[in-house]
Amino acid sequence: MLAVGDPAPPFDLVADDGSTVRLADLKGRRAVVFFYPRDDTPGCTRQACALRDDHPSFEREGATVLGIAPGTAESHARFREKYSLPFRLLVDPDHAVAEAWGVWGEKMRYGKTSMGIRRSSFTIDEEGRILDAAYDVKPETTSPRALAALAG
Repeated sequence: MLAVGDPAPPFDLVADDGSTVRLADLKGRRAVVFFYPRDDTPGCTRQACALRDDHPSFEREGATVLGIAPGTAESHARFREKYSLPFRLLVDPDHAVAEAWGVWGEKMRYGKTSMGIRRSSFTIDEEGRILDAAYDVKPETTSPRALAALAG
Protein backbone atom coordinates (compact mmCIF):
# COMPACT_ATOMS: atom_id res chain seq x y z
CA MET A 1 0.00 0.00 0.00
CA LEU A 2 1.14 3.51 -0.77
CA ALA A 3 1.79 6.03 1.99
CA VAL A 4 2.29 9.78 2.23
CA GLY A 5 5.60 10.75 0.64
CA ASP A 6 5.84 7.70 -1.65
CA PRO A 7 6.27 8.33 -5.36
CA ALA A 8 3.04 7.67 -7.26
CA PRO A 9 3.48 4.61 -9.49
CA PRO A 10 3.67 5.59 -13.16
CA PHE A 11 0.89 4.81 -15.58
CA ASP A 12 0.17 5.15 -19.27
CA LEU A 13 -3.53 4.51 -19.91
CA VAL A 14 -6.16 5.14 -22.57
CA ALA A 15 -8.90 7.58 -21.56
CA ASP A 16 -12.60 7.57 -22.39
CA ASP A 17 -11.94 10.12 -25.15
CA GLY A 18 -9.28 7.93 -26.82
CA SER A 19 -6.34 10.03 -25.63
CA THR A 20 -3.43 8.54 -23.72
CA VAL A 21 -2.81 9.84 -20.22
CA ARG A 22 0.56 9.44 -18.55
CA LEU A 23 1.19 10.32 -14.94
CA ALA A 24 4.53 11.78 -16.02
CA ASP A 25 2.67 14.35 -18.14
CA LEU A 26 1.12 15.76 -14.96
CA LYS A 27 4.50 16.70 -13.46
CA GLY A 28 4.30 20.25 -12.12
CA ARG A 29 0.56 19.93 -11.47
CA ARG A 30 -1.27 18.36 -8.56
CA ALA A 31 -3.68 15.51 -9.18
CA VAL A 32 -6.43 13.46 -7.62
CA VAL A 33 -6.54 9.88 -8.88
CA PHE A 34 -9.49 7.79 -7.81
CA PHE A 35 -10.04 4.10 -8.45
CA TYR A 36 -13.59 2.86 -8.73
CA PRO A 37 -14.94 -0.66 -9.39
CA ARG A 38 -17.37 -0.17 -12.25
CA ASP A 39 -19.13 2.43 -14.39
CA ASP A 40 -22.70 3.46 -13.62
CA THR A 41 -23.18 1.57 -10.37
CA PRO A 42 -24.73 3.34 -7.36
CA GLY A 43 -21.55 3.80 -5.31
CA CYS A 44 -19.37 4.69 -8.29
CA THR A 45 -21.94 7.17 -9.51
CA ARG A 46 -22.11 8.87 -6.08
CA GLN A 47 -18.31 9.06 -5.94
CA ALA A 48 -17.90 10.45 -9.47
CA CYS A 49 -20.76 12.95 -9.10
CA ALA A 50 -19.36 14.27 -5.82
CA LEU A 51 -16.03 14.88 -7.55
CA ARG A 52 -17.92 16.50 -10.44
CA ASP A 53 -19.82 18.80 -8.08
CA ASP A 54 -16.57 19.86 -6.38
CA HIS A 55 -14.62 20.15 -9.64
CA PRO A 56 -14.42 23.98 -9.51
CA SER A 57 -12.68 23.64 -6.12
CA PHE A 58 -10.19 21.17 -7.58
CA GLU A 59 -9.49 23.58 -10.43
CA ARG A 60 -8.89 26.43 -7.94
CA GLU A 61 -6.38 24.15 -6.17
CA GLY A 62 -4.65 23.47 -9.50
CA ALA A 63 -5.47 19.76 -9.46
CA THR A 64 -6.31 17.42 -12.32
CA VAL A 65 -8.91 14.78 -11.44
CA LEU A 66 -8.69 11.33 -13.06
CA GLY A 67 -10.75 8.20 -12.51
CA ILE A 68 -9.37 4.70 -13.16
CA ALA A 69 -11.37 1.49 -13.51
CA PRO A 70 -11.41 -1.70 -15.55
CA GLY A 71 -13.94 -1.76 -18.35
CA THR A 72 -13.72 -0.13 -21.75
CA ALA A 73 -13.23 3.37 -23.10
CA GLU A 74 -16.73 3.15 -24.56
CA SER A 75 -18.29 2.28 -21.20
CA HIS A 76 -16.31 5.07 -19.51
CA ALA A 77 -17.42 7.52 -22.21
CA ARG A 78 -21.09 6.64 -21.70
CA PHE A 79 -20.69 7.03 -17.91
CA ARG A 80 -18.88 10.34 -18.29
CA GLU A 81 -21.48 11.69 -20.71
CA LYS A 82 -24.49 10.47 -18.72
CA TYR A 83 -23.37 12.33 -15.59
CA SER A 84 -21.56 15.26 -17.26
CA LEU A 85 -18.27 14.37 -15.60
CA PRO A 86 -15.68 17.10 -16.30
CA PHE A 87 -12.67 14.77 -15.91
CA ARG A 88 -11.33 11.86 -17.90
CA LEU A 89 -11.87 8.22 -16.97
CA LEU A 90 -8.97 5.90 -17.70
CA VAL A 91 -9.12 2.23 -18.70
CA ASP A 92 -7.06 -0.29 -16.72
CA PRO A 93 -8.16 -3.48 -18.52
CA ASP A 94 -5.70 -5.91 -16.96
CA HIS A 95 -5.73 -4.10 -13.58
CA ALA A 96 -1.92 -3.75 -13.69
CA VAL A 97 -2.11 -0.10 -12.56
CA ALA A 98 -4.58 -0.99 -9.80
CA GLU A 99 -2.16 -3.66 -8.59
CA ALA A 100 0.78 -1.21 -8.65
CA TRP A 101 -1.24 1.26 -6.56
CA GLY A 102 -2.34 -1.47 -4.10
CA VAL A 103 -6.06 -1.20 -4.87
CA TRP A 104 -6.62 -4.59 -6.51
CA GLY A 105 -7.54 -7.26 -3.99
CA GLU A 106 -10.10 -9.45 -2.33
CA LYS A 107 -13.51 -7.97 -1.76
CA MET A 108 -16.50 -9.34 0.09
CA ARG A 109 -19.88 -8.63 -1.47
CA TYR A 110 -23.16 -10.29 -0.59
CA GLY A 111 -21.27 -12.97 1.30
CA LYS A 112 -19.04 -13.87 -1.66
CA THR A 113 -15.35 -13.21 -1.98
CA SER A 114 -13.98 -12.01 -5.31
CA MET A 115 -11.06 -10.04 -6.70
CA GLY A 116 -11.60 -6.47 -7.78
CA ILE A 117 -10.95 -2.77 -7.29
CA ARG A 118 -11.02 -1.52 -3.72
CA ARG A 119 -12.51 1.99 -3.97
CA SER A 120 -9.56 4.26 -3.21
CA SER A 121 -8.24 7.75 -3.89
CA PHE A 122 -4.87 9.43 -3.95
CA THR A 123 -3.85 13.06 -3.90
CA ILE A 124 -0.53 13.73 -5.61
CA ASP A 125 1.74 16.76 -5.38
CA GLU A 126 3.52 18.59 -8.23
CA GLU A 127 6.54 16.30 -7.92
CA GLY A 128 4.50 13.11 -8.25
CA ARG A 129 4.55 12.18 -4.55
CA ILE A 130 1.57 10.99 -2.55
CA LEU A 131 0.03 13.72 -0.37
CA ASP A 132 -2.81 11.45 0.78
CA ALA A 133 -3.66 7.78 0.24
CA ALA A 134 -7.16 6.61 1.09
CA TYR A 135 -7.98 2.92 0.69
CA ASP A 136 -11.50 1.50 0.91
CA VAL A 137 -13.07 4.95 0.95
CA LYS A 138 -16.78 5.60 0.99
CA PRO A 139 -18.05 7.28 -2.18
CA GLU A 140 -19.04 10.43 -0.29
CA THR A 141 -15.66 10.92 1.41
CA THR A 142 -13.41 10.89 -1.66
CA SER A 143 -13.91 14.53 -2.66
CA PRO A 144 -13.75 16.22 0.77
CA ARG A 145 -10.70 14.18 1.77
CA ALA A 146 -8.85 15.07 -1.45
CA LEU A 147 -9.73 18.76 -1.08
CA ALA A 148 -8.45 18.72 2.51
CA ALA A 149 -5.17 17.16 1.35
CA LEU A 150 -4.78 19.78 -1.35
CA ALA A 151 -5.46 22.59 1.13
CA GLY A 152 -2.62 21.26 3.25
